[in-house]
Amino acid sequence: MEFIDLKAQYNQLKVKINQRIQRVLDHGQYIMGPEVRELEDKLSDFTGAKHCISVSSGTEALLISLMSIGIKPGDEVITTSFSFIATAEVIVLLGAKPVFVDIQSDTCNINASLIESKITEKTKAIIPVSLYGQSSDMDEINDIALRHGLVVIEDAAQSFGAIYKGKKSCNLSSIGCTSFFPSKPLGCYGDGGAIFTSDDFLAETMREIRVHGQSGRYNHTKVGVGGRMDTIQCAILLAKLEQFDWEIEQRQKIGSRYNKLLSDRFEVIKQRADRTSVFAQFTIFVNNRETIQKKLKAQGIPTAVHYPVPIHMQPAYQSFCCPDCCPESIKLADRVMSLPMYPNLSAKDQNDIINVLCDDAFCELQ
Repeated sequence: MEFIDLKAQYNQLKVKINQRIQRVLDHGQYIMGPEVRELEDKLSDFTGAKHCISVSSGTEALLISLMSIGIKPGDEVITTSFSFIATAEVIVLLGAKPVFVDIQSDTCNINASLIESKITEKTKAIIPVSLYGQSSDMDEINDIALRHGLVVIEDAAQSFGAIYKGKKSCNLSSIGCTSFFPSKPLGCYGDGGAIFTSDDFLAETMREIRVHGQSGRYNHTKVGVGGRMDTIQCAILLAKLEQFDWEIEQRQKIGSRYNKLLSDRFEVIKQRADRTSVFAQFTIFVNNRETIQKKLKAQGIPTAVHYPVPIHMQPAYQSFCCPDCCPESIKLADRVMSLPMYPNLSAKDQNDIINVLCDDAFCELQ
C-alpha cells in the first residue's frame, strides 16, 4: 500500500499527460512557453482571483509575495509555528522576524484570537497556513489585518481547491500562494507553485520579481529572483486540471468516510461547517504514536507525521521565540499522525486501514 500513489494517478491520465508533454517537446519553448499563460488563465478562473502568477515552487511563491509588499530587515510577519519550514524560512531570508502564534487544538490552524496581541509597530503582514487542506478563519484574520493596515498572505500549499464561505482558497485575502509539489492536491512532476491576487499593481510587481526584476528585457527595475515555472510542469498540470474536480470529490468522500468510521475511536481534525477540505492529508491525533506507527507498518500500512517539530523549536529558529510561546503546537506535534490519502485510494485499502486501527489492541494504546 502506498501513502500517496502517484503512479495510479498517472496511469489514469497517461495519454493526456504524454500528449501535453509532447507538445512542449515539439515547440521547444521550455521556459515561458504558451502552456504557462494557459495554465495561469485556467487557475485564475478556477479560484476567481483576477491574476495568477506561476512560479518555480510554493516556497518561491511565498518569497516573491513578501518581496512584492516590500518586506525588509527589521519587519515582523505573524505566522504559525505548526507548518512546513518554508512558511517561516522566507521571512527570515528577507531579514524580517517571524512572530509565531499558537494553533487551534482541533484544526491545527492558526488561532486567530491570539493574533492581535502579537501585533507591533513593526508588523507588516500575516501568513495563515491552510493546514491539512482546510482554510484558517480567514474572515477574522482579514478583519484584524484591515484594522491594523496589514497584508494577509494565505499559505494555501495544502488547500488548493478548498472552499471557505463560498470562495476558493487562494482567493480569500490580498495574496494567496500554493504549491504544486507532486504530493499536493494538485501536483506536478517536479516543483512548481503559484501566486494569486486581484490587485493589478501587486500582480505586475510579482511578475517582474519572478524574472529577475525585469520590467523589460535587460531592464531591471527591481531586485528579483529566477522564479519561473517551467513549461513542461505547466503542461502536466493542464492535463491534471481536467479531472481535478473529480479528485477533490474523491478526496472528500474518502475523508468523510475516515471521519465517520474513526471518530468514535480517535480524535480527528475538526472540519468547520462553513468550509470544505481537500484533505491534503488525513490526520488523526494519537497517543503512543511511535508504537502505533510500528504496528501499522507491520501490517503494510504507511503513515507520516506533519509536523513532528514546530518551527519555533527548530535549531535555526529558536532565537525568534521563547520555547513555551506555542504550547498547543508542541503538544499536538507529538500526537498528529497522517494516514494514506489520495483520490485513487481503493475502498479495500481504506477498509484495511480502518479495520486495523479500530482493532481493540490498537485502541488500547490510546
